[in-house]
Amino acid sequence: MLAPERRTRTDLLVAAALVVTALVAASVVWLNSDARGTTSTTWDGPVPTLAAAQSLPRTLAELWRAPSTATTAPVVSGGTVATADGGAVVGRDPQSGEERWRYDRDRALCAVTEAWGDVVSVYRGPRGCGQVTALDSGSGSRGAQRSSDADDPIRVVGAGSHLIAFGESRLEMWRSDLVRTVEYGRVDAPVNPNAQPRSGCELRSADSGAEVLAVLEQCANEPTNRLTLLDPTPDDSAKPEEFASSVLPEAGGDSRIVAVVGDRTAVYLAPDDNDGPRIEVFDSEGVLLDTHALSRPAGESDDPALERGGVLVWWTGRDTVALSTTDFAPQWTVEDTLGNGDIMAGSLLLPVEDALVGVDSRTGEPGPRIDVERGTVSTVNVAVAGNVVVEQRGDELVALR
Repeated sequence: MLAPERRTRTDLLVAAALVVTALVAASVVWLNSDARGTTSTTWDGPVPTLAAAQSLPRTLAELWRAPSTATTAPVVSGGTVATADGGAVVGRDPQSGEERWRYDRDRALCAVTEAWGDVVSVYRGPRGCGQVTALDSGSGSRGAQRSSDADDPIRVVGAGSHLIAFGESRLEMWRSDLVRTVEYGRVDAPVNPNAQPRSGCELRSADSGAEVLAVLEQCANEPTNRLTLLDPTPDDSAKPEEFASSVLPEAGGDSRIVAVVGDRTAVYLAPDDNDGPRIEVFDSEGVLLDTHALSRPAGESDDPALERGGVLVWWTGRDTVALSTTDFAPQWTVEDTLGNGDIMAGSLLLPVEDALVGVDSRTGEPGPRIDVERGTVSTVNVAVAGNVVVEQRGDELVALR
């Protein structure tokens, strides 16, 4: 019979060293992990359904305000208003502003928006603004996540069932599980070196519909912006499928994507020596179908048009223009608005200086004017949460009722 194996002092020292090494390795992983710098406080209480307002208010008073530097427009989803500042995304009660849930990281936020009933937060990481987490709007619990290479800064644009995230050199399109459907532009260490149709271009504007992803870019040695039309759901996300790409006609100033509906893309062109400000409409092959004159040049805004009350509503940076959803023909214009509006009690509520104006979205006929004291502010974007009006004023969110 064999004698039982005895552990020597050397065996014990080796075992102890292995344990210490494992603990040190685990500590290093923890110290450098995202989990270490993340605090998530969720909400398990009720989230009341917001009842739609039956009429426009005659007066509005401030309910609450909170800093929200990482949003450009109010984030309203379900019965929650979300604010985003520093590294924290906070879900709030629309009426009181009280905190329901909080998701806080030791990284800076790049952008926060609403999509698919979630609050989608984009954080700055080692590879740009590419760390993304979807938070349930009611509870704040974490859902889908992704991490990828990205520019810094970026813009995030809602495009129907997808989101577009892009900066100067790179664009991605995400579906509701945050899986990428399109990668376009700069690719670091590409697996397929020749997958991108061109490189070194500066991305200026983008929007998408179900059939076409439209990108406006400025490429080297080209006199004006290039309009590129892509498949929004190619077979391989790393290999963009291009329908058409061409340099736009000479224009006197900036150009931008206004909207994409079906296989048609509307592009704004600033006035030049031959033509005034206008919207040009292209099909998916890049063929010019129509041109619509505008009464005034656009101001400084990169926001594409939004669907509101059965029409496309485009804030040009100085005016609000309603466009047909079929051919993009202008329907009406409200001049000197401060930002995007929202529907309340059947009217389109538009921000103007020191007030909100209710407008018939079908005709543009102005209705009630509601005085609002804002002080000095250049841009105001509006969202409606039941009977609460939420305004993004610069880096602050202000709730009114």
